[in-house]
Amino acid sequence: MASFRAHLAAWLLRRFVKPRTRRPLDISRMRSREAWLETAPPAGVRVRAAHVGGVEGEWLEPRDARADLLYLHGGAYVVGSPATHRMLAGAFCSHGFRVFVPHYRRAPEHPFPAALEDAESAYRGLLGAGLDPRAPAIAGESAGGGLALSLLLRLREAGGPLPPSAALFSPWTDLALSGRSIQANDEAEALFFKDNLPGIARLYLGGAEPRTPLASPLYADLAGLPPLLIHVGEREILLDDALRLAERARDAGVEVTLKRWPVVPHGWQLLQRIVPEAAQSVAEAAEFLRAAAGRRAPGGRPAGMPAPETAE
Repeated sequence: MASFRAHLAAWLLRRFVKPRTRRPLDISRMRSREAWLETAPPAGVRVRAAHVGGVEGEWLEPRDARADLLYLHGGAYVVGSPATHRMLAGAFCSHGFRVFVPHYRRAPEHPFPAALEDAESAYRGLLGAGLDPRAPAIAGESAGGGLALSLLLRLREAGGPLPPSAALFSPWTDLALSGRSIQANDEAEALFFKDNLPGIARLYLGGAEPRTPLASPLYADLAGLPPLLIHVGEREILLDDALRLAERARDAGVEVTLKRWPVVPHGWQLLQRIVPEAAQSVAEAAEFLRAAAGRRAPGGRPAGMPAPETAE
């Protein structure tokens, strides 16, 4: 059963925020309001500006970190920043993660594959400077969830090393916008209308085919990816992006943990101080990431898998 605060948050967003998104797409106006969304991190978490792999971003560091996490923020590839996601990314710090949030390049100035290139550079930078000898975990929400999945595909194509697991919150995996929930949940969705998505998708794609696998990872061959945790709200227009991803990943032999949450709005993990389901979702994701890391042997191999043979 959903909490009263989840019901209230969804109602407030649907009543006061969603109607404003009917205006014509104006990226400058959207970005001008980002400062209103900047948050302080949770108590006890230090924020430190840094460059990792040549990519600007922020470290969020607890007093006692036991593993690294690359967190890729959402924002439809056109808005959002490490500063707008400090509370969400910082919530992972309370579960023992040191978190780097890259300020990846955004559309329309930098269309696909710029964000993916930055995510890969940051991930490889973490490999060279991590406090854990294993590959860092990856997480992200919305566009950041889709980007996290695209990053896994890029790393697999390059021969790894792959992270032990990834947590995806309401991932945007299909820029072709073919999911049935885009139509079916248009009224129930608390944050935006289906009509908002085509223009934003075009800005990110920059002329690329919408079903390009590294832009829309739903259409990729998902075999060989690490375990995935997927959380999605049942009222979201992106519900089918998550459900179809889980089905195709399982068909490809990927371990998938899927959870559908009632009532909660898109990106509810951002509402750490308001909605109890936000903290619960991050806690479950953190436990999933820790468990997967525990099954992974040093060097990025699943536990029990022998090291690859080397030529004499």
